[in-house]
Amino acid sequence: MSDSRHELRAKLAHKNRHLQEVAAQLKRELFGIDAIIDRVIDAVRAWVVMPELVTRPVIVCLWGLTGTGKTQLVRRLAQLLGFYDRFVEVQMDGFSHGASWRGAQSISGMLSQSGVREGEPGILALDEFQRFRTIDGKRNEMRVERFQDVWALLSDGRLPPSLSLLGDIEASLADAAFDAERADADESRHRFRLRPWEAQELQRNLKLDLPLMEIMAWTPEQLQQRLREFRDSGQQQWETDYSRLLVFVCGNLDEMYEDLATSVDDCDSDADTFHAMTAKLSVIDVKQALNQRFKPEQVARLGNEHVVYPSLSRRAYEQLIEQGCMRYARDTGERCGLQIDVGASVREQIYANGVFPAQGTRPLFSSLHAILGATLPKAALWAMEQGAAPGDLVALTADERAVVVQWRDRMQSIAAPFEITRLRQRNNPDFRALLAVHEAGHGLVHALLFRRAPTEIKIHVASFEGGYNAYSSRKVWSRQNQLDSICTSLAGRAAELLVFGPGMASSGAESDLRKATESAARMLRHLGHGERIGRTDVSCASEDNLCTDVEASNAPIEALLQVEHERALRLLRGHRRELLGLVDELLRQGQMTPTRFAQVTGLALGRDPDVLDPYAQRLASFRAAAQAAGGAEGVLLAF
Repeated sequence: MSDSRHELRAKLAHKNRHLQEVAAQLKRELFGIDAIIDRVIDAVRAWVVMPELVTRPVIVCLWGLTGTGKTQLVRRLAQLLGFYDRFVEVQMDGFSHGASWRGAQSISGMLSQSGVREGEPGILALDEFQRFRTIDGKRNEMRVERFQDVWALLSDGRLPPSLSLLGDIEASLADAAFDAERADADESRHRFRLRPWEAQELQRNLKLDLPLMEIMAWTPEQLQQRLREFRDSGQQQWETDYSRLLVFVCGNLDEMYEDLATSVDDCDSDADTFHAMTAKLSVIDVKQALNQRFKPEQVARLGNEHVVYPSLSRRAYEQLIEQGCMRYARDTGERCGLQIDVGASVREQIYANGVFPAQGTRPLFSSLHAILGATLPKAALWAMEQGAAPGDLVALTADERAVVVQWRDRMQSIAAPFEITRLRQRNNPDFRALLAVHEAGHGLVHALLFRRAPTEIKIHVASFEGGYNAYSSRKVWSRQNQLDSICTSLAGRAAELLVFGPGMASSGAESDLRKATESAARMLRHLGHGERIGRTDVSCASEDNLCTDVEASNAPIEALLQVEHERALRLLRGHRRELLGLVDELLRQGQMTPTRFAQVTGLALGRDPDVLDPYAQRLASFRAAAQAAGGAEGVLLAF
């Protein structure tokens, strides 16, 4: 007895050590997602170490922006665990490949054509799951034709037979028999024959251990007998058991990012700033996003093991660039017999032209190939033409327009595709001045009202003609918060009026005015922060119980906007020195971090991005007043 327990303990320890080695290998290969790897390894530990305890599929959901390495992690994990031959990847958008057309209509069909055997462990990846939505934006059910058996699989791993297919075969048999009765005895064209895909599906559903050629050769009478035996036997024993699968659900839920700062929609956002924002997303955000695409009972079948990928940090991108540069330099050097050194300035230009945090790693890999794939062969050829011998060092540096190649004391400039860098350089001094004043106005008023620096300010933007401020999101917006937000939205226009005068106020405030107007309308029409409490909206349906007199709120909305615009002007007039300091910094650097913002303005700003209004303090005051007054009347007088 003790020997068996010792063997079991040694076996479990060996599997656990192997799993730790797999985690370490993944961390060496995949940068910036160590915490994600640890979460995934913990989620699959029981499935790997003690698979005999698994009685239903283990489901791990990976959610994140495109190009963050979700699918890559699953594929590599399957290889390292030794399941490369028992791994099935299904593109849930309906464009799966690697299976026959008929088999690709269902998950069971895909599994049947794979190396995964019934009742045995295997790994299934359901990629692009967000495109498999079953309800539209109005929660109406959508027609979905493929992969409908996925919900049964996610429930308990047991897939029922395809009764519709068997019914189709029986109907075809009846048609063939009907035609045969009216045909000549020697007319063989009316004889029923199974098509290859029908035979394959029949083999799978009826669990037949027979060659396909033999099944296809069955007479109609033999086929009818088999179908009759199947129906008489009871269908439960004919279920296909995939309960020991490890299922990875991978996807990108755009709805998770709707409430983040405005830089989510901008490809020029700072990597660390965007990483910090996306790192706050939780399982609650995932479930809320899933509820906009799937029915509640379907969301429940996905379980609670939701791993949220944050966007990559700056250091992770830098590691990817270093690895890519080393690979390109090594491969080129080996082919040419040279030592090639890619300098820090080249890596900086690759970062500047290839890193767009909201778009993942794909733009970076594209830029690496465009810059180094074209430049290194030219650099090596130039060096050899100059007389470089095998083993000589060829160094590459870069400025904002070209890669500079150096061999010994000779140098050559090679034009490089640094277009993004050039687009970010606003060389027109008038345009730069306008952007700097406008964005500094937004940032300063936000800091004065919320006591927090913007998470990011930029006027060097390649993706659109302008600049932006990004702010921390809030879980709860009080009435005063909303007024302060409207004031912040109007502060860019107010800064232009203050510095340039009314005649030179630009058209750049149009989106700000739209946002401020929408916020004011929502306050007064939807949130009850005006004279009217009722929800006011436009309605086309007779059953909608809404106040529909929206015109009555137009004048109060305009009055509110005028008040907040004047408040923004007063704040900026009273802080001209801080405003000019921000403008000068933006003109020099093109961007600003929260730390630098605090240094430039000298304002005492908080650092906690999740701060709320002092609701707990007000509750304590209310409780103290209630106790002192001894009743509700005393509480009302106290407030």
